[in-house]
Amino acid sequence: MQKFVVTSSESDQTLEKYVKKVLKAAPLSFIYKLFRKKDIKVNGHHQDRKFIVHTNDEVSIYITDEKVKEFSSVKEIKITEDISSWILFEDENILIINKPRGVLVQKDKSGDTALDDMVISYLVSKKEYDPNKEKGFVPAPVHRLDRNTAGIIIFGKNLRALQELGNVINDKEKVIKKYMTLVEGICENTGKIDLFLKKLSSGRVIVDNKEGKESHTQFKLIETFNNYSLLDVSLLTGRTHQIRVHLSEIGHPVIGDTKYGNYELNKQIEKQHHFKNQFLVAYYLKFNGLDGELKYLNNKEFCIKLPNECSELIDSLKM
Repeated sequence: MQKFVVTSSESDQTLEKYVKKVLKAAPLSFIYKLFRKKDIKVNGHHQDRKFIVHTNDEVSIYITDEKVKEFSSVKEIKITEDISSWILFEDENILIINKPRGVLVQKDKSGDTALDDMVISYLVSKKEYDPNKEKGFVPAPVHRLDRNTAGIIIFGKNLRALQELGNVINDKEKVIKKYMTLVEGICENTGKIDLFLKKLSSGRVIVDNKEGKESHTQFKLIETFNNYSLLDVSLLTGRTHQIRVHLSEIGHPVIGDTKYGNYELNKQIEKQHHFKNQFLVAYYLKFNGLDGELKYLNNKEFCIKLPNECSELIDSLKM
């Protein structure tokens, strides 16, 4: 029997999808046979393929060491883009990266190139990670950023770091994350948005007071100009697309947001200012009050400048 612990970056997916990632080289017929024979348990209980796994769940798979080695091994690591210039901080436990806009954190489908692949390639090149020797662990992001959200993201280089940070990543007292965004309209100086959000199968997120999950966002006005507001935003919960949905719901959609934004305004800005991107940047991170083996990170803070395209848009809109 082999045991694997679900990290926060692997949370909220089906058991089937999780097992496919753990046994990445296994034929589908083999994986489905494991489910039919009830050779997969979560926290000691048999579950079906559609069961949703969560952070710190223990997944037990009744297969031999040889099968794990065969099906989890990676024969060849594809050399991807060099990310060394994106790294803000690195030690034996974590990587903190300034992700450019347009880069996926984790691949959506086979054939995608994503930041997690780039991190693995980087660590393999440094001889800090060998996927053919590791059993059940892959360096992974502690949290998520949308493809079109630029900014700071944390990767765990070992299971202990992933678990410790995964347990506190949404605790606003212990891991302080701030975003900067440009929105339509003139906002008040400060505000708090409280809504119940539900993610649809299509990937879109809607407000649903009956079936939605509680979500909270705080914002502070930085400046206003020509019917635009530049905001400093803090997440008090970590729901999918939370900032974009929240700001859209209060009448201040994020500039460049193609899913929840103002389509006509976005096209106008693209035409006049040559900006067609989502103006949302995870610009600030601070560790505060961590316990355990990562407490040495306490009081470390990281702050990045806005990408050039965002700064240039602000300058252009002020003219």
